[in-house]
Amino acid sequence: MPACPVAVVLLCAPVSEEFTGKLLARMDELTVGDPREAGTRIAPLIDEAATQRVLDRIDAARAAGARVLHGGRARGRAIEPTVLCEVPEEQPAWCEEIFDPVVALRVVPDLAAGLAAVNRSRYGLHAAVFTRSLASAFAAIEELEVGGVVVNEVPGFRSDVMPYGGVKDSGVGREGPRFAIEELTVTRMAVVRPS
Repeated sequence: MPACPVAVVLLCAPVSEEFTGKLLARMDELTVGDPREAGTRIAPLIDEAATQRVLDRIDAARAAGARVLHGGRARGRAIEPTVLCEVPEEQPAWCEEIFDPVVALRVVPDLAAGLAAVNRSRYGLHAAVFTRSLASAFAAIEELEVGGVVVNEVPGFRSDVMPYGGVKDSGVGREGPRFAIEELTVTRMAVVRPS
């Protein structure tokens, strides 16, 4: 169950080992390099300060007990695709938007614990739930405090005919043509008094 802006993945215990193994097996497919090259998937950050900010979050998570399963280093200004696990909830690598190829994994005992963990976040853009259970999908839709819930697809999914946006500290309002038109429209009242 990924909860997007903070790049965390909550894994129900029965599938956690299999998911983690499959994720780690594909990490080397993410090529770090020049964004002008067709094969590049991970490009440098804007400046050295941005790169150092991400490295500091990885180091702080590690010092607080997290394990680095993959990556965690810089290549110039780019960060290697990084997988962290057991990141304490108060660590910025878990609770703040990182906007870099860093994902934090956490195992939860069941769906209810996962939903509760998502709702403890101060962010609420979109979340995804991967399940075969319609009951679990509807529980996520009803209980998650986010701007959108996507079932069996990544949380970045969007369609211009659907509202897109977050709740809590993930923004105000919605994107999409209808919402853009509303935002650019000034509603006015006119009163005409007959002479």
